[in-house]
Amino acid sequence: MHTHVDADLHSEVAVRNLTAATFGLVGSLPAQATTGCGIRVPYVETSTEPDSVTCPPCREYAHRRYLELADYVVRATDIPGTPPDLRARAARARTEYQELAGRYAAPRE
Repeated sequence: MHTHVDADLHSEVAVRNLTAATFGLVGSLPAQATTGCGIRVPYVETSTEPDSVTCPPCREYAHRRYLELADYVVRATDIPGTPPDLRARAARARTEYQELAGRYAAPRE
């Protein structure tokens, strides 16, 4: 049995946490998730921790997606009139996403 990556990179959990923090409302976690390798598994068989993910196709998927996110955050703020502090935060986010992508690309020990 493998541990997988949620194809949405756990965005449902982020929305759930934001809603809980903002309104004090807590929705249920999904029972199942579609994974980076394209199968559906119980949500508890997914992880956001690169060291915990054991499915090779899911690791490749997460690596690719986090590199895409790294480029996206910079492109999204690369428009005239974007405040310098927002560009700096985007650059930091890019670095964090690139580092996370690298952790998924690294072989598991």
